[in-house]
Amino acid sequence: MIRVVIVDDQELIVAGFRMVLSAQEDMVVVGEAGDGAEALRLLRRVEADVVVMDIRMPVMDGIAATEALCARPGGPRVLILTTFDTDEDAFAALQAGASGFQLKNAPPGDLLAAIRAVAGGDAMVAPRATRSLLDRFAGKFVTAPPAVEDPEALRRLASLTDRERQVLLLVAEGLSNPEIGERLNVAETTVKTHVGRVLLKLEVRDRVQAVVFAYEVGLVRPA
Repeated sequence: MIRVVIVDDQELIVAGFRMVLSAQEDMVVVGEAGDGAEALRLLRRVEADVVVMDIRMPVMDGIAATEALCARPGGPRVLILTTFDTDEDAFAALQAGASGFQLKNAPPGDLLAAIRAVAGGDAMVAPRATRSLLDRFAGKFVTAPPAVEDPEALRRLASLTDRERQVLLLVAEGLSNPEIGERLNVAETTVKTHVGRVLLKLEVRDRVQAVVFAYEVGLVRPA
């Protein structure tokens, strides 16, 4: 059973998400909060697997709350909600540690798939949307000196084999595992193995964080 906490300051959206999630046999809503601060307090009392987090909220926004949650050892994974076309904070949320993002107006099935993927330890960002988001916003949310000047980041990057670096570049292009397999003429299982090794060597949790790393070190640039 996937335990979900919904964090959004719009009651109608919370009610709609609750209705959709409660109808699933493998999900249960264990809590709701109207802002990031309330969510942090709630999650000290309630165990959750996934937090569905809005970005723009009063008191504490979703970015600050995401950063605080992801800093907790063994804390829940965060799925960010965004309007995408107008919300320029989505990339910052990924930098803060979110496992992915989903559009607020996406079909219910997409939201459910995203929650299941994130709960299973994967990242969930629509492949093409990943590229569009990072192309549009990368470089606008610099919170530290470029990681390319960081010896530790360079060490992790240098640990990749040529094939693993190639896979990382294709992930950064927004390609799914089957698409990468087709591009490289290898089986999808082989792609999964390569992606797993990339995540391990870069010391990141999921493919979204790997893409963020690639942009931060300058391995890829917005088109």
